Amino acid sequence: MRILLDATAVPEDRGGVGRYVDALLPALVAQGVELAVVCQARDAARTSELVPSAEVVAAPPRIVRRPARLAWEQVGLPRLARGLAVDLLHSPHYTMPRVPGVPVVVTLHDATFFSHPELHSRLKGGFFRRATRHAITHAAALVVPSRATASEVVRHAGGAPEMFHVAYHGVDTSLFHPVDEGDRARVAASLDLGGRPYVGFLGTLEPRKNVPALVRAWGRAVTDLAEPPALVLAGGRGWDDQVEPTVAAVLAEHPHLRVRLPGYLPLEDLPGFLSGAQVLAYPSLGEGFGLPVLEAMACGAAVLTTRELSLPEVGGDAVAYCGTDENSIATGLRALLDDTARRCALAADAVHRAARFTWQAAAAAHVEAYDAALRRRAVRP
Repeated sequence: MRILLDATAVPEDRGGVGRYVDALLPALVAQGVELAVVCQARDAARTSELVPSAEVVAAPPRIVRRPARLAWEQVGLPRLARGLAVDLLHSPHYTMPRVPGVPVVVTLHDATFFSHPELHSRLKGGFFRRATRHAITHAAALVVPSRATASEVVRHAGGAPEMFHVAYHGVDTSLFHPVDEGDRARVAASLDLGGRPYVGFLGTLEPRKNVPALVRAWGRAVTDLAEPPALVLAGGRGWDDQVEPTVAAVLAEHPHLRVRLPGYLPLEDLPGFLSGAQVLAYPSLGEGFGLPVLEAMACGAAVLTTRELSLPEVGGDAVAYCGTDENSIATGLRALLDDTARRCALAADAVHRAARFTWQAAAAAHVEAYDAALRRRAVRP
């Protein structure tokens, strides 16, 4: 089986799709897949280091911008697949060529473009709904990161259930694991917290992450504490234009509190950040998987999240749950902050549960999807 994986949609700042692709590639090679990878020119050296046995092709530099990349995907990518004589193309981020020339497996990361359209811009939501429907109709197999995502896509956009292959994300426990006090203190010092404990959040600041509600809930939950923990909102600024005004309003009402928005943290700082948080709060309105929750669990964080879509599949009984409204978040957060024993128990359970999610298992599920795609195309007239 010779597979071409199109990694050109991976952004320079490694968010969810970048972490997915970077972790999946070596796991696929370990499964015996003969792999070719096309990526942005800036990522070619990095990709070659990740998978030295793979044939790595640098895409034309002009496709670094999304419109040019999407145009190249329709013409240049099928031509490349033919030239590399691959059996199958894996498109890991919703879109695929209209005339690919080979069977295609597409990864659909979540269904919130259908279930929660109000959380996305009209342009983005419409684009990804169209891409998802096209993939359902034309791909030979579909990979999704949770059962909830498969169910929601089928409910909103159709598709035969047997076309969907659930491949839970994994977590790299060589990086994401509980760290010692030195690492925690180093990261806390870089955040300029002045020695304060903190409640953490990790993720892009986009509407579905429900960050304004978290900010208001945190302000209510901690304002009367003798040593109120700071709130650290780590991750890309995204397009939620209500985050900073909400922070300003809460701090105007409670000037003794402290909020930090450090943006992207270096990958090597994430274990210290996650391990060091009193609580990792992730009150999302809906996730296809919820990788920050899994990574926090692997680092021994006490996680507070919601039961929306895939999150209970990830957290199980090893996290605390709240609703998505401000009152419920505040109540759940204060309960954890007041209960050290509960936080310690959740942390221990979280490390144990996170160990079940491996990239080896994710790669094996992808290989099953590849096999199924080739079988379906072999019998198609």
